Amino acid sequence: MNLNEKYESLKKILKNLGKVVIAYSGGVDSTFLLKSAVDTLGAGNVLACINVGPSEPAGQLERAKKTAEQIGARLHAIESNELDDPQFASNKADRCFHCKSHICKTLLDIAKKEGFKNVVFGTNYDDLDDFRPGNRAMKLFGIRSPLAEARLTKNDIRQLSREMGLPTADQPSSPCLASRIAYGLAITEERLKQVDEAEDFLRSLGLVEFRVRHHDTVARIEVKPQEFSKITTEPARFKVVDKLKSLGFKFVTIDLQGFRSGSLNEVLTEEEKHQ
Repeated sequence: MNLNEKYESLKKILKNLGKVVIAYSGGVDSTFLLKSAVDTLGAGNVLACINVGPSEPAGQLERAKKTAEQIGARLHAIESNELDDPQFASNKADRCFHCKSHICKTLLDIAKKEGFKNVVFGTNYDDLDDFRPGNRAMKLFGIRSPLAEARLTKNDIRQLSREMGLPTADQPSSPCLASRIAYGLAITEERLKQVDEAEDFLRSLGLVEFRVRHHDTVARIEVKPQEFSKITTEPARFKVVDKLKSLGFKFVTIDLQGFRSGSLNEVLTEEEKHQ
């Protein structure tokens, strides 16, 4: 299918779904899904729900609110309290399954209370090939993924978002902060805050697509190889080390492989991925 055919397929899927509650983060995929749903179904048949738990980056809520307002969508904030779940906080390979399960339950309850027929997530077609335990939770709870069903990839979504004039079209992906913490290392509010503040500082230096991976006393920074010099030359190098050590890290490193999504999954065995 070409891009127009995929988009027409998405609209058809949304029409068949009727009234929908959308798991909204303010990211590229969920924003595009929200805009498409509002355009296709009308604002009265769409409710965006955003998680405001400790795993979300600071400032994300305000940006997401502004975008939802521009789209004309109703927005409802939910608190997932994921750190209260020991199966999430223990940070094993299936961490995302437990977090997503809780969100699915919460959104299904909201949908029932508000009289909405379906709950949908912004999972795209590319996500189906990645290690994402959260997808298993969505399947378990009968949650639909219209973008994936319409075979819309991340690049497709960015292109269509540009055509729609969405501010998220070229926004870098930003999964929850818990995804930066090495498996087996307990997820705490303090560690989430360390990552958030470290990444906010690196963003102030002009970096756009990067990660700070939390390995207890070690901060492992991933940036694109062509941007290494932004944090390895003086005075930036000194500022980065000084700032991250002030946040509680003992050692500050740069990963010579460079930025790549999901790098913490590289240590998982196939058995751990399928538990």
